[in-house]
Amino acid sequence: MELKFFDKLSQNFTKLLNDKDDYNVIIEVEDKKQFTAHSNIIKCRSPYFCKELDTINPNENNIKTIIKPDISAQILDIILKYIYGGIVNLENIETGIIFDLMLAANKLELEELSKSLEKILIKDKASWLKTHFSLLYRTIFIYNNFKDLENFCNDIVVKYPSLIFDAEDFTSLQESALVSLLKRDDLQVKEVKIWEYIIKWGIAQNPTLPSNLDKWSKDNFLTLKTTLQHCLPYIRYFHIPELDTINPNENNIKTIIKPDISAQILDIILKYIYGGIVNLENIETGIIFDLMLAANKLELEELSKSLEKILIKDKASWLKTHFSLLYRTIFIYNNFKDLENFCNDIVVKYPSLIFDAEDFTSLQESALVSLLKRDDLQVKEVKIWEYIIKWGIAQNPTLSSNLYKWIVLPARTILISELPNRLKELFSTIISDDHAAEISSWIDRKNTIYPSTNYPHEFQLIFQASRNGFAPQTFWNMCHGHAGTVVIVKVKGTDEIIGGYNPLMWDNTSSGYKETKDSFIFSLKNGNIQNSILSRVKETRFAVYYYSKNSQTTYGLCFGCNFYILNNAKCVCSCDSNYEKDIKGKTGTFEIVDYEVFKVKKKTA
Repeated sequence: MELKFFDKLSQNFTKLLNDKDDYNVIIEVEDKKQFTAHSNIIKCRSPYFCKELDTINPNENNIKTIIKPDISAQILDIILKYIYGGIVNLENIETGIIFDLMLAANKLELEELSKSLEKILIKDKASWLKTHFSLLYRTIFIYNNFKDLENFCNDIVVKYPSLIFDAEDFTSLQESALVSLLKRDDLQVKEVKIWEYIIKWGIAQNPTLPSNLDKWSKDNFLTLKTTLQHCLPYIRYFHIPELDTINPNENNIKTIIKPDISAQILDIILKYIYGGIVNLENIETGIIFDLMLAANKLELEELSKSLEKILIKDKASWLKTHFSLLYRTIFIYNNFKDLENFCNDIVVKYPSLIFDAEDFTSLQESALVSLLKRDDLQVKEVKIWEYIIKWGIAQNPTLSSNLYKWIVLPARTILISELPNRLKELFSTIISDDHAAEISSWIDRKNTIYPSTNYPHEFQLIFQASRNGFAPQTFWNMCHGHAGTVVIVKVKGTDEIIGGYNPLMWDNTSSGYKETKDSFIFSLKNGNIQNSILSRVKETRFAVYYYSKNSQTTYGLCFGCNFYILNNAKCVCSCDSNYEKDIKGKTGTFEIVDYEVFKVKKKTA
């Protein structure tokens, strides 16, 4: 029979840890905080300490000092209690600390502890891992010991590859992370697109390579090949379009025939594929349009989408001048949603461009349906009905020209739900549904933006300065008692739209700072402003500020002194540290055109 007395043993060794009389090791961590330990114990428990102590000379008191500035005092305290007593108490420990503890345990070669924490994070803290996905993904591949977490991450990335491949810092991805993704059979990216990504990544690892592909030497190509040597074996070349259907000649060379693509356009495309650069200087807009179509045919989505955006942003006049060509072309494909919307935004205002055109009946069905879906189509419904009957008959030339010979269906016996009126009332004069969907996703702390047609919150306008007045006192009176509100501000003379979300109730009888962890301020993409900025509260005690009655004549809403509104239609943005980021780009007082306050609540079914 074997008797085990681990509990008492653990207690005795834990007591030894707290004994300051017989130590011979000092471990200095972050902020120069020092812990004492016994060399025989920590060497026995940790291979890292065993190797480290062998390289350190003792001082005159025969004490060795280990410096670990990258480990916090809280984490080393937990680790030492584990080393001595075999116990780790994670109660009331934040998940971020558990993650850092796992990394520290791995560095100190405490495999048992590291693996246990890895399993706990995956099993019990999956939501935190997903919320901090970028941090997680960039960290675990630095090491090679977190295979379960690697698989956890890759299970997400293969379904949502844009999280990594379309990230701004994609080219700084660890090679091991990239290779682990390329090994996956279920990566939801077309092989030709994967090829583009790894070429882009490989070039970024060699900043000395010429930016002009025409100047590349044989050695340059060899450099790129060497950089990608661990990636290339996992490219499924047989899945790259066209190459898998072509037999090579006697020299093992395959020939692709593309008579519908000009030499000029293919030259641009090849330079993009190999060098990641497209020079549009002195290129006619018509060529850019054809280049976009060719890129779409060759499934170069990144290039195609970028050109689509350029055409809409910088070449709108050309698009309008060549509207018929544009409209007839883009609906042949199904990949130019932004251009489809650009066209339909014109057609709904000037429907005769399409409906009264001589070739209306040759219109693509997808184009017609996309117009019929629009609530703002400026045509009477009876007229729309006539148009689609005309179009439908034209698609069936064998139909009898005598209507009386047609089969007539009986009257319906069931009720059907009605479509909404064509003219949709705008809920805001400042923001769109796209903006509302983005704000809605921030409120719910989602990593991806809700679709603009299906976001879960309703925005109820409770205050509008241009309608109710810019006097701060009016804001305090009208918004008093409302909780869960979004403030939207349009800055004068720019495309800037800024604002904030306050989950707390506005109270004009209270004063001082109010605490919440859920408030945030923001700047929305609009016009020339390409990217939105989300800035969550950092100092939760100073999230929002409510002014006293005497001050409410001068000051309106205030988010932690980072963003607040004054009288005389002015607002102030500062770089105060209560929120994560500066949303305005510079500190100062700015005039505003208007601002709105919405009560935000979940939509009911």
